[in-house]
Amino acid sequence: MWSCNICVQEVDDPTIRRFLRARDFDISQASAMLLKYLKWRRTFVPNGFISASEVPNQSAQNKMFLQGSDKKGRPIAVVLGNRHFQDGLKEFKRFVVYGLDKTCARIPPGQEKFIAIGDLEGWGYSNSDIRGYLGALSILQDCYPERLGKLFIVHAPLVFISVWKIVYPFIDNKTKKKIVFVENKMLKSTLLEEIDESQLPEIYGGQLPLVPI
Repeated sequence: MWSCNICVQEVDDPTIRRFLRARDFDISQASAMLLKYLKWRRTFVPNGFISASEVPNQSAQNKMFLQGSDKKGRPIAVVLGNRHFQDGLKEFKRFVVYGLDKTCARIPPGQEKFIAIGDLEGWGYSNSDIRGYLGALSILQDCYPERLGKLFIVHAPLVFISVWKIVYPFIDNKTKKKIVFVENKMLKSTLLEEIDESQLPEIYGGQLPLVPI
């Protein structure tokens, strides 16, 4: 049984099932996770959504895009890492929620996940933001469980490895299995395994222009 009726009242059955899957159907752990999420959502997103006016600096960096769907109907988000700069952790966290909510709103009936392409071309230490990365990871794993279908990390430079080694231990095992580092020479062919060319962003050899969220 869930710890309190509020869980059933505030969320739908698919959400409950996602939290259960995230905790391997351990009802006690899933219940605690869901209650923590509900408390966070009421506090961090009191209006029920984040508006563009709440993330002006992050939006101005023009770093997240949402267009097309993969072969399973999952919406495709693209994040350009070289456009991210530290500009206030709280606003960045709001931007993460803003982006995830917009992405999840594009998920069609019968599907629960999205896929993402994290593009690190041109990324350097000026873009490094450990606290921001860990904050985004925590929100994704704790508040949007079982939403990420796959994350392709492309054009990763060698300098990123030192940051990745810091972040990696904080990634849960379920999420680790969804992350794929793609070699440059295999980029288009790897993405085409999951995405039709008509739905693939132009910057990866496809036909769709990037559309800012």
